[in-house]
Amino acid sequence: MTDFNYEEVKHDFDRDAVLDKMKKNLSDFRYTHCLRVESVSRELAVKYDANVEKAGLAGLLHDYAKERSDDEFKQVIKTKHLDSNLLNYNNAIWHGIVGAEIVKDELNIADEDVLNAIRRHTVGATEMTQVDKCVFVADFIEPKRDFPGIDEAREYAEESIDSAVAFELKHSIAHLIDKNREIYPATFVSYNYWINKL
Repeated sequence: MTDFNYEEVKHDFDRDAVLDKMKKNLSDFRYTHCLRVESVSRELAVKYDANVEKAGLAGLLHDYAKERSDDEFKQVIKTKHLDSNLLNYNNAIWHGIVGAEIVKDELNIADEDVLNAIRRHTVGATEMTQVDKCVFVADFIEPKRDFPGIDEAREYAEESIDSAVAFELKHSIAHLIDKNREIYPATFVSYNYWINKL
């Protein structure tokens, strides 16, 4: 167990209680993935001069809502008056953009740097903070990830966080095209912005 407590980000944050809640609401695979992303986010934050506590907390919570029902996501989109175009997509997009709203409400996390990193971890953004980038990349390269291109992704992460973001966007779009999947339009906007960083 770690001694991460995130008091700097949220006063009275009870990590153990949050971990218990996550264990109950997530599969073992997803729960341990969140712990690994937390750790890698913190490591990248140290390397790339980001706020370590914010990166770690966002990394821990990035998939907090990943295994919620489609109906719950749709309800949040409607009640929070989020972009109605989101209703045309699915959990792959929702768990970041909409999931941040669930984190905000259920865990009383108000820090916008943390919430934005959760929102942006699925499709990126043109304006990404160092915290955003660390979580975005950590989710892609955490130690249990294994896919064609993972070694290259990790090499980019060692060299430049911006290059790692660009590589991830390029790789993700290519994968979605290969699988004949729809692509959320904001992903292309992010790609067009970041690709010259590769």
